[in-house]
Amino acid sequence: MTETPGARVRILDAAELLFAQRGFDATPTSSIAKLAAVPKGLLFYYFPTKSDLLCALVAERLDPGPIDASELIEPGDPARALLNVAGRLSEIQEDSAVLRVIIWREQRTHPEVRAKLHEHRVQVQTAVEHVLRGSVLRPIAARTLHAAAAAWVAILTIRPMADHRDAAADDSASDLPALAELICAGLGASALA
Repeated sequence: MTETPGARVRILDAAELLFAQRGFDATPTSSIAKLAAVPKGLLFYYFPTKSDLLCALVAERLDPGPIDASELIEPGDPARALLNVAGRLSEIQEDSAVLRVIIWREQRTHPEVRAKLHEHRVQVQTAVEHVLRGSVLRPIAARTLHAAAAAWVAILTIRPMADHRDAAADDSASDLPALAELICAGLGASALA
């Protein structure tokens, strides 16, 4: 099979769009090939099965890359720091339907998607812990810090990420400042003496 320049990226782009619109199971590979303007055989050259295509899509497009947590730190204002993390994630994810739709729908039926989502959450949680550690001005018990970071990651990843900076885009986004304050209030009560 002769490789076509850019064909693999077009296939991934088409799969992302169609999986987001229709779902994985309702999207035939013929539709992906047609939208990508490639022969169906070329799709199977790159991705022997439709599941391989989903795995590649998630593996390549879910990774937010390194998050520079140090630029999100707000000394003395950990709630603002948590909102900085939410904003940074929104920026990273704003061009991709993968996190907003596909991951949330397909994690239930595809273990590889669930595993990649777990890996993503661990990466984000590590960044949140770093941001909180730098923003809280007194020592915090490691277990409490870990729990606070886990709570924030759960809030951010419980549903597809809308743009958390624009409350008009998603009514629940307006709850984020209050939720950040709530988490940080718990940090204050557990400071080490």
